[in-house]
Amino acid sequence: MSVNASTEHENVRSLLDDRDVVFIDGVRTPFGKAGEKGIYHGTRADDLAVKAVRGLLERNPQVPAEKIDEVSLAATTQTGDQGLTIGRTVSLLAGIPKSVPGYAIDRMCAGAMTAVTTTAGGIAFGAYDIVVAGGVEHMGNHPMGAGADPNPRFMSQRIVDPQALNMGNTAENLHDRFPAITKERADRYAVASQQKLARAYENNQIQPDLIPVAAKRPGEGWAVNTVDEPPRPGTTMESLADLRTPFRAHGRVTAGNAAGLNDGATAAMLASGQAVRELGLAPKMRMVSFAFAGVEPDIMGYGPVPATEKALAKAGLGIDDIGLFEINEAFAVQVLSFLDFYGIDQDDPRVNRYGGAIAVGHPLASTGVRLMNQLARQFSEDHSVRYGLTTMCIGLGMGGTVIWENPNHADFGTKA
Repeated sequence: MSVNASTEHENVRSLLDDRDVVFIDGVRTPFGKAGEKGIYHGTRADDLAVKAVRGLLERNPQVPAEKIDEVSLAATTQTGDQGLTIGRTVSLLAGIPKSVPGYAIDRMCAGAMTAVTTTAGGIAFGAYDIVVAGGVEHMGNHPMGAGADPNPRFMSQRIVDPQALNMGNTAENLHDRFPAITKERADRYAVASQQKLARAYENNQIQPDLIPVAAKRPGEGWAVNTVDEPPRPGTTMESLADLRTPFRAHGRVTAGNAAGLNDGATAAMLASGQAVRELGLAPKMRMVSFAFAGVEPDIMGYGPVPATEKALAKAGLGIDDIGLFEINEAFAVQVLSFLDFYGIDQDDPRVNRYGGAIAVGHPLASTGVRLMNQLARQFSEDHSVRYGLTTMCIGLGMGGTVIWENPNHADFGTKA
């Protein structure tokens, strides 16, 4: 580390309050395609999570493992190799001392985001100083919705629209709600996502936060996976035009303008301002506010809008204060509905600079930390941006948003 960098980190540390919540580091496994042809076919979900957690700790040797106060890991389908209180089991398997507790958490697609915000609350309250939070989803081992048993009253009492239990149907509903969001716009957004991810790979902006995973597929030898499997950098408008619309005849949602079914794990380290000073850590982001909100389940993709409105209000900020957006791309229409609400062009350079889930994949409960990883790296590259946000829609009609401050900005730590 250079003398200048060391001085800058010391200056940042001095500006933190003891109970400030800061993002120290985040990593993930390369994401794979779910199913028999995917790179993680035959790999256990908990082993993917162990790789992420071990990789995180190895990258941060200045943090003694016994100093970790909690391990919070999310999974949407908490059974089999994703069950048994996965935060605790992964902690033990990763070699973290047995004195460190752990737990499992579930908020469907926002599992890792909720693991972060829940432990952040503990830091702010004073219960924790250092935590590990993340998520894992092996959709090959646990297809979305497998084993679920929705209460019959959802339908008989019309608590939710039947379509709300199928995420693809809810995306088609959003197209209905906002007819200006055409299939052509969704496809154009999807092509751009693929192109942006390809450029990020060319510029080595993705690889530094990937933890290599050795995996052995049944009947094959071992392979070390160092890059994401889902990207399709050659995607064009022409290649998307004739894709099947599986959720509705003559619909607008296709495999090309939606995230795929994927396997992967993420892990992040958060700390208090006090711990940052005591251990000499270098914060990548400071948490400003977070919020979750509910919407009608049959348009669940609209959830990021009210969640962002709440988070902005809590932070005392407006949308114009946000210089970078990391929006999960469960479906292109979901991102476009958010951008249209705020009058942001879909090609705005502040939005998903490295591409998103349409290109890189969306292993449900792990994705929240991927968004944070990417925002943190963009903060390190662009010191002109003070605030950024990570946001995502959530199954059954919810949204979640976290607002972050860039420690590299000249006004970091001053009142907005």
